[in-house]
Amino acid sequence: MGKVVVIGASLHPLRYSYQAVKNLLERGYDVVPVGIRNGQIGNAVINTERAPIEDVDIILLYISKEKQIEYYDYILQLKPGVLLFNPGTENPELDKICSEHGIEVIYDCALILIESDELNST
Repeated sequence: MGKVVVIGASLHPLRYSYQAVKNLLERGYDVVPVGIRNGQIGNAVINTERAPIEDVDIILLYISKEKQIEYYDYILQLKPGVLLFNPGTENPELDKICSEHGIEVIYDCALILIESDELNST
């Protein structure tokens, strides 16, 4: 299982990003939540500084198209193999940028992929 970065991680248990982090941790993934508020989800401390992260396999996006702009450079620096746009986060501009940098782009619901153990096959 590879390293998963969750951009837009929230401390609110009803948020999908929170649920994704919890579900990934329960399944043994190496998860790095990235968000704007200090705290932790399970044993994963939220990265609020956009610190470098090595060996990123997949990034799950949970922020709006407008907020993604400030993360473009950070996403490219992390060099993920896959960027997953969850429903409501679709962004043709970022899709194109990622494709130009060899990052596979997927449009799907991360929670469904996690629950069905299909995230590993992305």
